[in-house]
Amino acid sequence: MIAAESRSIPLPSGFAANTTLVRGEGSPLVYLHGPFGQEWNGFLDELASRHRVYAPAHPGAEEPDDLHHLDGIFDLMLYYDDLFDTLGLERVDLVGHSFGGMVAAELAATFPQRVRKLVLIDALGLWRDDAPVGDHVMTTPEKQLALLYNDATKPEVAARLALPEDVKERNKLIIHRFSAVASTSHFMWPIPERGLAKRLRRVKADTLVIWGRQDALVPAVYADEFAARIAGARVRLVDGAGHVPQVEQQDEVSRAVLEFLA
Repeated sequence: MIAAESRSIPLPSGFAANTTLVRGEGSPLVYLHGPFGQEWNGFLDELASRHRVYAPAHPGAEEPDDLHHLDGIFDLMLYYDDLFDTLGLERVDLVGHSFGGMVAAELAATFPQRVRKLVLIDALGLWRDDAPVGDHVMTTPEKQLALLYNDATKPEVAARLALPEDVKERNKLIIHRFSAVASTSHFMWPIPERGLAKRLRRVKADTLVIWGRQDALVPAVYADEFAARIAGARVRLVDGAGHVPQVEQQDEVSRAVLEFLA
């Protein structure tokens, strides 16, 4: 895996610069990460083989003071609109996982002209009383692991969860993950529902909904919920995967996304 270039992207109105990872050549693709923070992994390597991939950090993950300027979802949409403008991205393919999927769906509904194609991977943002979304924040590490992965013993999962041997690097990663959970929870905890269901009708982008069939955090029934609310959306369920199918079944998910975006 080749490291992506890290860019510091200045933003207006007192926000800290956004650390955006960039790699690849081709049409622009923005990837919005889940609640545990920005990373560059094999899945993004696959996407970067055909696209110019931009993977920004969510605001607040690196500079908590940013959250004082972001009272809710609408403020977050303006933040990303500014970031896309600064990056020179007028129209992009947008891929979002988990919390990033919720943000991607909101962006596609708020700025439909900006998004060519939309991929939602086990996205948060909807709620059903008969299939409640789990709580990944106020739980034990053991339960959190069970919520996220179908098989935590897989080498791919173990590699993602591994901590560096160097104490300073290990502490840095732990703080990074904690800060990411805190910043994303600002927009969705305790219940990740902020009215997205009312806005999905505005999504104009061709949409693919990918879901781990064994997702214990956000049950797979939500894949059909998203598809029912976005005109023409199609669903792809991934066997042998929980909430992070792009890790547990990377090859299948990468192929599906690249074929869809072609």
